[in-house]
Amino acid sequence: MTNYRRRYVPGGTYFFTARLQNPASDLLVSQIDLLRDATRLCMKRWPFEIAGAVVLPNQLHMIWVLPDGDVDFSKRWRLIKSTFSRHVPAPDYVCASKQKRGEKGIWQRRFWEHLIRDVADYDRHMHIIATAPVQASLVKKAGDWPHCSLSHRKMGLDPSSPKTTAPVRSIPHPSVVVRAS
Repeated sequence: MTNYRRRYVPGGTYFFTARLQNPASDLLVSQIDLLRDATRLCMKRWPFEIAGAVVLPNQLHMIWVLPDGDVDFSKRWRLIKSTFSRHVPAPDYVCASKQKRGEKGIWQRRFWEHLIRDVADYDRHMHIIATAPVQASLVKKAGDWPHCSLSHRKMGLDPSSPKTTAPVRSIPHPSVVVRAS
């Protein structure tokens, strides 16, 4: 079994990417209200702040700020993914390994996470969120994509000038606990 190493920083700021199993699917945008409801339910049970998010047809990117003393982003993703999956129909084909584990086959296993280290890193990942719809050839201007939290903010979204005003929690000391999950 693969042993994933994750960086756990209590109250940290993280960038995440989660993808659907089927790269040709548009389930995330066709079921955007269900995704929002699943995220709200998770935030009600285990609070966190979403600093930025973009939902593309088959993947999503988010920046989360966890509460002080909290490091468990995995349980939040588990709740969001499982709640969403329970309310959508199963795909026509689910591979044997996913069936064996009782998975519905909607999401790719796990997710990708990156600990935001400083303001420049935060700005870089906000830029990724803001420009993801353009990079995916879904729109010509980043502000035109309706499923991006940054399109609702009053700020320039041109790829040449990614500016943000959101605060970033600084990590006072780089002594980070690394655990396998």
